[in-house]
Amino acid sequence: MSSGSGAGLTGMTATYTFDVFTSLDGFGGVTDPSWGGYWGKQGPELLAHRLAQYETDQRMVFGANTYRAFTQLLAAGDEETVGDPWVTRMRHLPAFVVSNTLEGPLDWPDATLVKGDAVEAVARLKQESDVPLRSHGSLAMNRALMAAGLVDRLQVTVFPVITGRTGDDPLFAGAADFDLDLLETRTLDGRTQELVYRPTPRKG
Repeated sequence: MSSGSGAGLTGMTATYTFDVFTSLDGFGGVTDPSWGGYWGKQGPELLAHRLAQYETDQRMVFGANTYRAFTQLLAAGDEETVGDPWVTRMRHLPAFVVSNTLEGPLDWPDATLVKGDAVEAVARLKQESDVPLRSHGSLAMNRALMAAGLVDRLQVTVFPVITGRTGDDPLFAGAADFDLDLLETRTLDGRTQELVYRPTPRKG
């Protein structure tokens, strides 16, 4: 495993991936529900690729807001997205939920509540975990982790939509500045782009 951009923080071995969906103009969601899940642009290649990525041994890391959003979606039973096999697989992976506001027990099959500062908590998890760590969403938490040099892989799935009027949750609003090294790229279903970068905080 690679210590990646967190190499300056000693003892890290587990790779941390920040995995996020976005519209072309950089929004993680929309205020208009008529778009549907994945902005209505999911296809068989995307869904199969997502499942393959989540079938390997790994641990999930969520912030409180994303954990709440996932559990609300699952409780609502929106089959368009939560019934997809990769989502089911993600839900049954062991997870860490970093929060000072939530109280246990958590509504997740195998979740551990982690209190304290997210940067310190994830730095510790990277030292202790024997499998890679992955976070889907959790924008505010992951912006802080990127700034601290703890994110080894930034995996951005760009869906072929522009949400200038209804876009919600801008991915990098208020984030620090980063240089990005492109590690992987693929096109799924002939229209959706997956881009994997190594982010490095810019000095100065």
